[in-house]
Amino acid sequence: MTQTDQGGTGRRTILLTGVTGFLGQAVLQALLEGFDDVDVVCVVRPKGTQTGQKRLEGLLRKPVFRSWAERSSAEQVERIFRERVRALEGDLTDMPAITMPVDTVIHSASSVSFDPPIDEAFRTNVGGARNLYEALLASGQSPHVVHVSTAYVSGIAKGLRQEGRLVHDVDWRTEYDAAIAAHERVEAESRRPETLRSQMLTARVRDGRMGPKAVAAAAEELRREWVHQRLIDFGRIRAQSVGWTDIYTFTKAMAERVAEDLWAGNGHRLSVVRPSIIESALRRPFPGWIDGYKVADPLIMAYGKGLLPEFPGLADSILDIIPVDYVVNVIVALATQDVPRRGDDAYYQVVSGTSNPLPFHQMVDAVREYFLAHPLEDDHGRPIVVPEWTFPAVEMVEQRFRAKELATKAGQVVVSRLPGTPRTRSWASALHRNSSGLTTLRKYIELYRQYTKTEMVFDDANTRALRESLPQGFLAQHDFDVTVIDWTDYFQNHHLPAVTELTKAYSRGKAAQRARADRPAEAPRPAEGALAVFDLDGTLVSTNVVRQYFAIVRATTPRRQWPAEFGGLVKGVPGFVRADRRDRSELIRSVNRRYAGYRSAQLRELVAGPLGERIRASVRPEALEVIRRHREAGHRTVLVTGALDVLVEPLADLFDEVVATRMDEDADGVLTGFLATPPVVDEARANWLRKYAAERGADLAASYGYGDSHADAAWLELVGHPHAVSPDLGLFAVAKKKRWRILDW
Repeated sequence: MTQTDQGGTGRRTILLTGVTGFLGQAVLQALLEGFDDVDVVCVVRPKGTQTGQKRLEGLLRKPVFRSWAERSSAEQVERIFRERVRALEGDLTDMPAITMPVDTVIHSASSVSFDPPIDEAFRTNVGGARNLYEALLASGQSPHVVHVSTAYVSGIAKGLRQEGRLVHDVDWRTEYDAAIAAHERVEAESRRPETLRSQMLTARVRDGRMGPKAVAAAAEELRREWVHQRLIDFGRIRAQSVGWTDIYTFTKAMAERVAEDLWAGNGHRLSVVRPSIIESALRRPFPGWIDGYKVADPLIMAYGKGLLPEFPGLADSILDIIPVDYVVNVIVALATQDVPRRGDDAYYQVVSGTSNPLPFHQMVDAVREYFLAHPLEDDHGRPIVVPEWTFPAVEMVEQRFRAKELATKAGQVVVSRLPGTPRTRSWASALHRNSSGLTTLRKYIELYRQYTKTEMVFDDANTRALRESLPQGFLAQHDFDVTVIDWTDYFQNHHLPAVTELTKAYSRGKAAQRARADRPAEAPRPAEGALAVFDLDGTLVSTNVVRQYFAIVRATTPRRQWPAEFGGLVKGVPGFVRADRRDRSELIRSVNRRYAGYRSAQLRELVAGPLGERIRASVRPEALEVIRRHREAGHRTVLVTGALDVLVEPLADLFDEVVATRMDEDADGVLTGFLATPPVVDEARANWLRKYAAERGADLAASYGYGDSHADAAWLELVGHPHAVSPDLGLFAVAKKKRWRILDW
């Protein structure tokens, strides 16, 4: 049942920012369903080829509007949306002019991340507010502004935090300019020789086998990540140095001061809404409605997954949580009702800690009971038994985490030096998961302990007074009395089922991705201009250039000379391993030096006999089947290898094209030990493949690639269907990250 404006007559227009966010969606839905005299103009930026209006219309497919359609009808909802909602195309960082008449402004847009880079946080939260209020001033209008902030703008403190204007002497303009300038300073720092040298060394160790271009790209990626992390650190430390918990609460406090200076300071009406931790709905649009994980949910779900055996919170601290519909109802009341409150009386903390406190231990007990009754499952389908927290000191938890991190790093170093086998790949995956999990848990501890160890209690006197002043007709649909909330019922029957379903949906998606990546190779599909490109050593065959040389020695050297020859080779193995880790080309050159003195005719004679038969027989059966399928599909099959051309001649009939290493020889056909051309490996193979595809008009997006080495990642990423075949640990990591198909032959 819709309500009309009880504070006046005629239609009113509300300008809404942040409409695509969690709170903004709910505000828009509440205004449209509950007030038929309200039109809404939403500031929405285009995204790609999608206009702001199209993005707005896309909200109709979201659950927040679907539930309304179920209470009414889809046709009615679409009609109301079409008639009463329009977009103001733009972004708060580049605010368009406000030319339409506006009665009320609800500013709910902000970055809600706790730890963004300092310049991003200020540009969005502070610069966005400044741009909005300057645009309003330029419009010559004087609408009532409802500015959405957070209760945590009071910063690091103890005791009762009252409503009203914050008392501090931090100048938002100075802080904004410093934050924006920080990016330029950090960029300059990242280009200092000592910083770049460290990043290049890390990149060379990690990606050296892919080639120098890959190393340069990795070093630049590391530099950008260094800048990103440095700016995050800038924000965290600056916020804490002036009394705020993090850059989010600091910039929200600065945004309040922007509103006070630019809007209220120029004689215009301002109301500030400060919610605490916003979570899923209690009643509207439907119980448990949530749009993605919110502040407390990653912590809750990590606990449900058994990943948090302990947490350093204060058991008796107040965890101030508020359902999203309570925040919406306060905003809607201020936007649609005749509320005469001004000045410090117009700051509303929408919180639960004073009127209906939730101790941290009570929330943990409710969550534990729920997950004991409805456990999540591990990767093997077994129920996860959640731990019982004892709330130890921060120092104790930190020591335990540090010990686990050191053990995991040591394990990763050891495994990284082992050959790639199914077992070592399994170890590497497990260690990577452990490392990622520990990193995530450390982040949780750093971010959440300010909220789970707080001794602050937020007063809500103004919010209670606001409620008392509202007509019963309004409160019948839009009440926000926190005293009626049963927290155990809220968590166990509304919030936890909702976030658990989000988690299960995410897990199903990840499982489907893993299944697609791990399933056997499909029959290749016919495609015009498709290539099937194969590596040889470690991919089609299990041998390598060192073993190939062993075979030549055995076939051409008297048995009595084998010990001396093989002994020399064995002594050279550590050097070969080091060369292979640095650069595959270096390994090929080192081994091929030993062919000096051989005649090419002699080698061809060998491979025409039993040696060639052994080479042909060494091709893996799975490889032969895949090659056959590609040829049946009409794909051009190409073998590209660093092995000597003469040694792969027995395989020539399997492929339409063979590209191999050629040796230099003198006028008498004697090999000099030097290469005639650089080997086509790592990024040299990528460059060759680009040119080859261009010359033949091949479609790389429709093409297939098969390789086993980290060096092969340089060219596998060019094809639309890359396959990591029994990969070494370097390629295995790349394939997992990029979701390439992994095959064991």
